[in-house]
Amino acid sequence: MTTADLLCAARAVKPAAAALSTAEKNRLLEAMAQALLDHADNILAANAADVEAARGVIAPVMIDRLSLSPARVESMAEGMRAVAALPDPVGELLSETARSNGLVIRKVRVPMGVIAIIYESRPNVTADAAALCLKSGNVCVLRGGKESIRSNTAVVAALRAGLEHCGAPGTLVNLVEDTSRASAAHLMEARGFVDLLIPRGGKGLIRACVDSAKVPCIETGTGICHIYVDAAADLQKALDIVYNAKTSRPSVCNAAEVCLVHRDVAEAFLPALAARLAGKQVELRLCPRAAAVIPGTPAGPEDFDTEFLDYILAVKVVDSVQDAAAHIAAHSTGHSEAIVTEDAAAADAFCAAVDSAAVYVNASTRFTDGGEFGLGCEMGISTQKLGARGPMGLAELTSYKYIIRGNGQVR
Repeated sequence: MTTADLLCAARAVKPAAAALSTAEKNRLLEAMAQALLDHADNILAANAADVEAARGVIAPVMIDRLSLSPARVESMAEGMRAVAALPDPVGELLSETARSNGLVIRKVRVPMGVIAIIYESRPNVTADAAALCLKSGNVCVLRGGKESIRSNTAVVAALRAGLEHCGAPGTLVNLVEDTSRASAAHLMEARGFVDLLIPRGGKGLIRACVDSAKVPCIETGTGICHIYVDAAADLQKALDIVYNAKTSRPSVCNAAEVCLVHRDVAEAFLPALAARLAGKQVELRLCPRAAAVIPGTPAGPEDFDTEFLDYILAVKVVDSVQDAAAHIAAHSTGHSEAIVTEDAAAADAFCAAVDSAAVYVNASTRFTDGGEFGLGCEMGISTQKLGARGPMGLAELTSYKYIIRGNGQVR
């Protein structure tokens, strides 16, 4: 099926998706989750072929993003069930106003329609996106990367089997099998067919979509995330937070890429940090003031503007909370930032000054995630301000309309 044919099929089923009741959507999600488990052997075999083909082509940390295991397939199914357990946003009454002329004006959540997602590497996104779109009354069009096409094809085949087992159209979930740039461009330009485009991947993909899309597009994902260790930080707490944020899964967008350290604690904290990260062989890219305290690689001009997605951490010594906030304003992508401090005034100043989607006090940036925020799973992390911001769950995949009831009023 061509991309054009697929988009026609997706648009055709849009009214059916919007009309599904909450009970029907939850039944379909349960069937899709069970189908993932029933087809796990096929999914894992397809994924093994993808991983083997990608070895030596993409970085080891990206292989981790691509790889599935029985536990990860089970987690995908549990994510779908978690979405089923969430309240249905469709039909939610956002506001109601009774006018003096007798009109009653209600603002109500409605589905977007057809949501296209362009993403890279991670086959779990296929299940997450399908679940969130279905529960929010939308049809999804999925376009993964070439490195995961076998995995995505197997996952979508399982999801469609679950839908069709319940008598629902399989075209509620659609996969673009053409992984060329032409298919991505087609989605970006599909006015009248795509109601919302969400890119989820690296800087190049996101920039291409934001710059070229002729359909509504949400900017997501790129995470140059900072952790600022304040003069009043509990240094052991700071070590634990930085270690987790950098090393627990460095290939994801909520991993820390920059550590800012107050000058008053630099001599005590930096040697301890270097020792802690040595076990994971993290390369430290150091500003001159940090390099005067510990050995490492001198930071180059781009190191504080790079999403490494690897075991690399840029380190800078700063003079104050305000200095840290100014650095973040100049270099952040607006994703997630954290301060480690026992000083409430410093924490408040940091939260007020830092303009990112998620701002943490004494916690790892790795919590910026739909599941961790109680959203079941996520479509991506929006780094823009208009509309969705931060982890995108069900509510962020809806729009609203006004329903006005009268009794013969004319203007």
